[in-house]
Amino acid sequence: MLMAAEATALAAVTVAAAAGDTTTIIFALAWWTLAALIGIWLGRRHETTRAIGRLLAQAQSTNTLPEIRPVAVMLNRLWLVAVSTVVAAGLSWPFPQLSAVVAGGAILIALAWRNQEKAVTAIEERDGVRFYVVPSSPFRAIELVRTTGLRRLTSVNGAGRP
Repeated sequence: MLMAAEATALAAVTVAAAAGDTTTIIFALAWWTLAALIGIWLGRRHETTRAIGRLLAQAQSTNTLPEIRPVAVMLNRLWLVAVSTVVAAGLSWPFPQLSAVVAGGAILIALAWRNQEKAVTAIEERDGVRFYVVPSSPFRAIELVRTTGLRRLTSVNGAGRP
């Protein structure tokens, strides 16, 4: 969702910065269409990518909840999205093609990764666990911790298969 928001914001900035420059607008529309098609093609699978699968498999199990600091984890892991958005938007006034290219990249990433959350949620529900991101340096690889939890039942009265 964040990448889609970045793409939308940068697309709006591109259109505003390139007002009257039909070549840039045509280039942007062509690139955004191509990026969307590539993203749809790459994101068509419903299983996790190898990198996400490896990350989930390497998650250390624990019986206690880790320290939960969502703002710190978000800033540590998503700072590059914010920086790329601000830099591309700032440079779009002299170079509107830059924000068009970055917006296309965000479209591609948003569509390519659209099913990853569903795959992780399916594993959490199947195994009755929860995955948490371990707070760490923004320049280190992401680490997950796996906590035990309760399995969900598929029916209200408990007769369903867990």
